Amino acid sequence: MKRPVVGIIGNQYLQNDQYPVHAGGRMNSEAIAGVSECLPLLIPADPRLVSVPELLEACDGFLLTGGRPNVHPNEYGEDATEAHGEFDQARDAIVLPLVRACVDSGQPFLGVCRGFQEVNVAMGGSLYPEIRDLPGRTNHRMPPDGTLEEKFELRHEVTFAKDGVFHGLMGAEKVMTNTLHGQGIKQAGDRIEIDGHAPDGTPEAIYIEGAAGFTLAVQWHPEWNAANDPVSRLLFEAFGTAVKDWAHGAQPFDVKRLCA
Repeated sequence: MKRPVVGIIGNQYLQNDQYPVHAGGRMNSEAIAGVSECLPLLIPADPRLVSVPELLEACDGFLLTGGRPNVHPNEYGEDATEAHGEFDQARDAIVLPLVRACVDSGQPFLGVCRGFQEVNVAMGGSLYPEIRDLPGRTNHRMPPDGTLEEKFELRHEVTFAKDGVFHGLMGAEKVMTNTLHGQGIKQAGDRIEIDGHAPDGTPEAIYIEGAAGFTLAVQWHPEWNAANDPVSRLLFEAFGTAVKDWAHGAQPFDVKRLCA
């Protein structure tokens, strides 16, 4: 049987500090192929190369990946500072309107880390440039040293709203997650439902209230060990179900059916 196609948003890099490439983490493709049971397709996120209408036609769903560059603060009415880090405005130009188009149509997407932040900004929200600089907040960034396993290890709890979408999906009000981000939600966008928080109050799980389809996004990285971690597996399985429903012409996935 033909697998539904999930467009995986790629990032721009310089390979060997010279050669420009579009790339995506292998763990993203493995999670989509192995857990969501869909065909992973890497998208060069640049409006000179692709358009939102073309992507909507070519793909059945989208994985909005993490990435080192941040959403440019001009997208939420603020000036760039050194604290905002690096940017990829070509990706901004594709993903922000793509999110809004999917919300309107019911086409499913799953947001991860930067993708989580893109969903908020696309809906009119804003971001803090550096969470660890806020009073009472902890450092959510990737540990600077150690193996890849140590960088992605489970580091804090996320508490979900009782009987909410993520509580229903996970079958638990609290789960353990990794944490590898510097920025976070400042002002929630229109219809953004914050459904999970870290112990320091940082938003970690969202969806779009009243959207026609699957619009879940998380601040952590569930693509790491997605086949074996129970939290990650449930998230990618649910996303895969939504993508298959869309590809087969079923009614858009109703996230409210996940409520406990």
